[in-house]
Order: sequence, then structure tokens, then C-alpha cells
Amino acid sequence: MEHAESSLPLGLEMRARGASTNETPRFEQLTRSFASDGWDIPYEGGVVRTTLAREEPRRVITRNSSPDIPFDRSINPYRGCEHGCTYCFARPTHAWLGLSAGLDFETRLVAKTNVAAQLERELRHPNYAVAPIAIGTNTDPYQPVEAREKTMRAIVQVLSDYNHPLMITTKGTLIERDLDLLAPMARRGLLNVGISLTTLGTTLSRQLEPRAPTPARRLKTIRMLADAGIPVRVMVAPVIPGLSDHELEAILGAARGAGARAASWIMLRLPLEVSQLFQDWLATHVPERKEKVMRRIREMHGGKDYAANWGKRMRGEGEFAELIGKRFEIATTRLGFEDSLPKLTSALFACPERKGDQLSLF
Repeated sequence: MEHAESSLPLGLEMRARGASTNETPRFEQLTRSFASDGWDIPYEGGVVRTTLAREEPRRVITRNSSPDIPFDRSINPYRGCEHGCTYCFARPTHAWLGLSAGLDFETRLVAKTNVAAQLERELRHPNYAVAPIAIGTNTDPYQPVEAREKTMRAIVQVLSDYNHPLMITTKGTLIERDLDLLAPMARRGLLNVGISLTTLGTTLSRQLEPRAPTPARRLKTIRMLADAGIPVRVMVAPVIPGLSDHELEAILGAARGAGARAASWIMLRLPLEVSQLFQDWLATHVPERKEKVMRRIREMHGGKDYAANWGKRMRGEGEFAELIGKRFEIATTRLGFEDSLPKLTSALFACPERKGDQLSLF
């Protein structure tokens, strides 16, 4: 099906937004166009505003069997992400809601309600087998809306109460708010955190990740977490060939200096709608580099913008991908990074007693 671009109000200002279009979702049979009725709240004042809907999930823990990732379960507190990272591989998931991977993904968010109670029910199920839960693998749990919603904090509180191992990935500095819960979990061997950095350049970061904290601010977060005794991994992600790949060693050095103990990297991924959105971004911000960037990407994916093959999709193939891997290996060895963060323990997991529970005899 051909996707027609959804028209937007004339004079609309794309202030601090990663996408500039709102293409009709790929599962929709009808195209969409904008017609003002005088009640255009999302576009009030000529600026795209963020709106928030809520849903009560039937399940909180999502399972996966991917061989490319080191966990089998995760929690996504939010659908969509206001950080607006142009390259975000999660953008296409908004199509399942009948929404666009473009502006809808970063302006029409969905928060999950009653998460803590549902999570407790799942953890208390007689057949539940404990293993680390990953949060932040799809959309960022510490994006701006979390300051008001506190959904992530409620999740962390439950996992702390149950002594459940947790892995967090974020670029949001709001994680610092929850140090009172996270630091004790780390001391019990229940937590590690990954902070992602794409570039050290403030201007490039603002263009790529318009509502995410600046790189310098994220480095400060790494320092605060490390000083609190929390094992931190820097994630050089994504590496953008022809645009940010030259910063690999500098990013690793800055993160190591801030206290990161381990590191990882992921090559830029352009699944489905993300490819055209990113190409539009290149044409707008760095038109002179567009051809080089896309040529490199296609070289690593057999001539395609993206290939989702297991074992290859995160890094790509070919000489350039191998060169990035070798540079990463040399830099992390020189800087003294650990091969991996300490393994999280599952031995402490236990369901806390509730009022009315029958006490154990032992």
C-alpha cells in the first residue's frame, strides 16, 4: 500500500521535534489530511503540542525470544516517546495504534495505568520464574512525561519490594529522581543501568534528539549514578556512519571519565518508516552528507536500507561494520572498560507479605 503524507496546518512550527511529517500509518487503508475546525488543541499557537492518553494493560511484562538481546522479558511504561529521536527504531510500533511513526510517535503518547498492581499480580503468579526485567528497550521510561505520571517510579518501587533484578536503559536524566530506590537495589546486586550517547556535539544532538538531555548532561547523570554505586554501561547508540562514527573513541573516553564501567555499541537501524524519516532529516540538516550516509548503511545491509537478520541487524556486515567493531575493541581495552557489568542476582526474589496473608511456619 502506498502511504500518502498527512497534511499539517499551514504555518505549523516544528519546534523541538524530530519528525517533520505525519505519514498515514501503514495498516490504515484511508489517508488522513488536516482540516481546521477551530479546536486544534494539539497545534495551539502554531506549535505541535504533546497529548497523553491512558490505557490499562492486561499484562505488564512482555516476553521475547530474540537471540540478539540478553534478556527474555521487558516492561514498556509508555507508548511513543517525546524525546523525538529521529533515528528511533521503535517508531514503527505506533502503527499498531493507528498512529503515525512520524509526529504522532513523539506527540501522541500513551501511558499505562494501574501498572504497579498488575505487575504485582504477575510476580505473585505461582508459575512465575524470576529473571532480570529490562526497561527502556523500546521507548524511554524517563522521558519528560514521567515527571508527572511517575509510572516508572511505581514500577521500580514494586521491583525493589520484591528484590527483583532490573536493567534500565535511558537517556533521561529524570532517573536521578529515583536514586533513593535504585542505589539500594544496586547494593543488593539487583540493578544495572545503560545510558545511551550518540554524539558529544550539542548542536547535532539537538537536531537528532530534540527533547533529550544534552550529551554533557547525560555524562553528569553517569557520574551521579556511578557515585551512588550503580553499575553503568555507556551505549554508543546508534553509530551513524558518515555522521557520528568518528566520535566513537571520544564518546567512550568521556563516559569512562564519568564513571561508566562497561560499554556497548549498535549501528544505526532504519526499519520500515524510520528509513524515510531519517532520510528526510538528512536532507534537511546535512544534505551534503545524505548520499554518503545512506551508501554506508546500504553497504552493511546487502544494498538495502535495513535487513532484520538475526545476529546481524544490530551491527551490520562488511568492512565498515568490522572497522567500527575493531575500533571499539581497541578503545575499550585502552580505557580499561570491563567486559560486562556484574551479573544480577535472582536469589533474593521473594513476594513480600501482605495484610491478611497466612504467615509461613518456617
